[in-house]
Amino acid sequence: MASTRKITLKSSDGEVFEVDEAVGLQSQAIKYMIEDKCVDGNIPLSNVTSRILAKVIEYCKKHVEASNSDDKPSEEDLKAWDVDFMKVDQETLFDLIKVGFSFLLHLILDFFSLRCICFGI
Repeated sequence: MASTRKITLKSSDGEVFEVDEAVGLQSQAIKYMIEDKCVDGNIPLSNVTSRILAKVIEYCKKHVEASNSDDKPSEEDLKAWDVDFMKVDQETLFDLIKVGFSFLLHLILDFFSLRCICFGI
């Protein structure tokens, strides 16, 4: 991964996640907070549980790694990973979409909204 700078995300239930800044910057809201110097690298996410935050980080990390890797996965492989990733229960799906809206995570919104449309969820 190109970025070695780390940021810390803290879930609503107090769990702390240290991630590469490039992963956090997948969220437009977090990007704006960092750019506007509203945070010092420690970002509390008061409406996101650790369970959902871990899923969001996993998704964003996969896509950052895929776009920055010398050995990029094919688009088909990444889509297959996405399809496997979205095999979640309805409650988790809605939580992920909520986080997508709250933190302007376009990757998640685009993908999970498509699932809702395609499967009538």
